[in-house]
Amino acid sequence: MFAAIHNGVITIREFEHKDLPSFAAYRALPEVAKYQSWSSYSIERAESLFNSMAEHQFGEQGQWFQLAICLTETDKIIGDLAVHFIDDAQIELGFSLNPAFQGRGYALLALNCVVDYLFSTLSKHRIVATVDCENSASFRLLEKAKFRREAHFVDNIFFKGKWGSEYQYALLKTEWLKMQ
Repeated sequence: MFAAIHNGVITIREFEHKDLPSFAAYRALPEVAKYQSWSSYSIERAESLFNSMAEHQFGEQGQWFQLAICLTETDKIIGDLAVHFIDDAQIELGFSLNPAFQGRGYALLALNCVVDYLFSTLSKHRIVATVDCENSASFRLLEKAKFRREAHFVDNIFFKGKWGSEYQYALLKTEWLKMQ
């Protein structure tokens, strides 16, 4: 079970069934799907993801969990954070935000809240994120959150019909604590 994080402006919480239509709608947008593993996204796919998360406990090694990013005032979902528990010490993160809510600082707020939770509450050692080199909004977000670019993989992934390159970012708990 994940304890919701509230910072006054946004809330990060477990998905609820009521979130699925909005979740599927923004994930189906071409600008959201561009750098993701899907090309289209349906309510059926959202239902399948929701049901698969119910089969596992938050924090279970090897599992991915989607967390909803919601506006605190309305509880409306505006994006999601993917948390992959690689092992006892390491986490991989991913994120997507409804374009209607981009450019307002919500993604940075959400990322910082989750990073703080993973380091301070769950006492994880390291968080990583991998992004397409063309996805400047995502890698700039990670850099604003003080993630360090550790790798540049050139033509390492055959993605949507062509070879693509990726950056890998990381942040250690010790680095996060020094910034606080």
